Amino acid sequence: MQPDPDDLPTLRDELDLLADLVPLTEQRIIELGCGNARLARALVQRCAGAQVVGLEVDEVQHAQNVANPQQRLVFMTGSAEAVPFPDASFDGALMLKSLHHVPLDAMDAALAEVARVVRPGGWCYVSEPIFGGALNEIVRLYNDENTVRRAAQAALDRALAAGTHWEALAERRFAQPAHFQDWAEFEQRMLYPSFADHFITPALAARVRAAFLPYLTADGAHFVRPMHVRLLRRKG
Repeated sequence: MQPDPDDLPTLRDELDLLADLVPLTEQRIIELGCGNARLARALVQRCAGAQVVGLEVDEVQHAQNVANPQQRLVFMTGSAEAVPFPDASFDGALMLKSLHHVPLDAMDAALAEVARVVRPGGWCYVSEPIFGGALNEIVRLYNDENTVRRAAQAALDRALAAGTHWEALAERRFAQPAHFQDWAEFEQRMLYPSFADHFITPALAARVRAAFLPYLTADGAHFVRPMHVRLLRRKG
């Protein structure tokens, strides 16, 4: 049974949780599926000497990232299934809402590949959305991720049960606020991301809009995303 998002502690900045769980100062970190690298950008600003490589498979997002360079943050194209670095290149790895985007038949290989490039004793922080909450009910009208989100957790379970590369260090659940100023912002951010085609027809867009509008107030629409974090330690 999935937890009720209203019963979860609210966490506005996930970097606070990450910093509580693992050392970040002077660490060399890779983020798999970095998206816009919001957390990575904050990490290298906050944590002295930290270096992050942001790996992104979406060429549009990668071009946007490269166009906004930042010290100690390097962007590269690539996927979690084939990381373009030698063994034990990093102290830690981040997968933020990205494991469930890995093809179902490649999730096990991806977790093994991440283990390959993380040094023994290093860590992998996996943060995945829980399938629940009001925002999820809207999104599932055009992008039902129940199967892939469950598959991501099952892949983590298998990786830990195998005991070859990873062992469990910590587990956390929290609610992450999400705000949209109006329907136009929701439509742009959620229906038409550069990394996926949700095949939105006018009729489907109208249905999603009808589900969204009851949550819209003078201050925009406020939701929470329930999240599940699993922290793994690289064995060896």
